[in-house]
Amino acid sequence: MTVLLRRAVPADAHATAGVWLRSFAAALPTVVRPRSDDEVRAHVRDVMIPLRETWVAEAEDGAIVGMMVLDGNVLSQLYLDPAHRGRGLGDRFVALAKERVPGGLTLWAFQVNEPAHRFYERHGFVAVERTDGRDNEEREPDVRYVWQP
Repeated sequence: MTVLLRRAVPADAHATAGVWLRSFAAALPTVVRPRSDDEVRAHVRDVMIPLRETWVAEAEDGAIVGMMVLDGNVLSQLYLDPAHRGRGLGDRFVALAKERVPGGLTLWAFQVNEPAHRFYERHGFVAVERTDGRDNEEREPDVRYVWQP
């Protein structure tokens, strides 16, 4: 299946939020979300897509199967539809992020998300800080990763 990475447009908001919701539920079942599904959809529609550099992965059939948000040098969101994991989409998104921000990237991952830690470390990110979560919306312990070229 061919998947195109492209900038998100307003019409992608609902499908992109759906990817975020499905991926979060599958990858982080123990993390309590501070926003309802409708609030997540509004955030994607009103903040992520119009105000951030948001990218989507679009399958041949037009379905949105992944999303990534860059906010300056911060890779702030990278979520894949659970049915499309393990197909190299995450690798493609990280390569795109490094291309878009060649001077270096930072990101946060929840401490409970060990698969994300392995994924980012495989891509050259290094854990530089661990917190108790008091500064994130979820109040979940997290790890800050940095990639330097």
